[in-house]
Amino acid sequence: MTHQPHPEATSPATDYNPIRIRDAVRRLLDADELPPIVQAGHPVLRQLAAPYDGQVDDAELAAFIERMRDVMHDAPGVGLAAPQLGIPLQLAVLEDKYPVDPESAAVRHREPLEFFAVINPQYRPLGSETASFFEGCLSVSGYQAVVTRHRNVELRYTSPAGEPTEAWFSGWQARIVQHETDHLHGVLYLDRAELRSLSSNAEHSARWSAPEIDEARRALGFLR
Repeated sequence: MTHQPHPEATSPATDYNPIRIRDAVRRLLDADELPPIVQAGHPVLRQLAAPYDGQVDDAELAAFIERMRDVMHDAPGVGLAAPQLGIPLQLAVLEDKYPVDPESAAVRHREPLEFFAVINPQYRPLGSETASFFEGCLSVSGYQAVVTRHRNVELRYTSPAGEPTEAWFSGWQARIVQHETDHLHGVLYLDRAELRSLSSNAEHSARWSAPEIDEARRALGFLR
């Protein structure tokens, strides 16, 4: 069984046709500057992105993936989906090699994630174990909130080389996989968040940056 989008966030498929998608990618690649990251409120973030089926050729796809990687690094972030650049296509890039203090890494089961790109991904939980931590999004700038996600998932996707691929992820890597795959189905992390935990980045840094969420849970009154 594949994971289904959050029922309250499910949106109709985009009406962008292949030519529009191709032209949008080409405009992005022709630009001298990195494109801005689309913010919450833009309808592209609430649409079911179009499955990739050759809307751009192999060279354009490779160049687009590299441009997405550049935007992700510049942000900086650990993942970026094509809709976040205004392109309603089921494509995302992921990478997490930022230094993290050992305590946080241990509590959050956060290990380095080498760069890779996914096309038309779907994930499903492996087991029933979940984990709850603060999470942010480059398209919801300035805020974080606690999200409960599957601790272990299987991801099925097509690689940029056109190869069907299956991989298992756990801990923080699984969180990144779920977050980016959700983007391609019109789902933002806020749809799954404990909204009483919603915090500005400044408040999160000042009060809730501990590896665990226990203090925030008690003080803000979520996940009682």
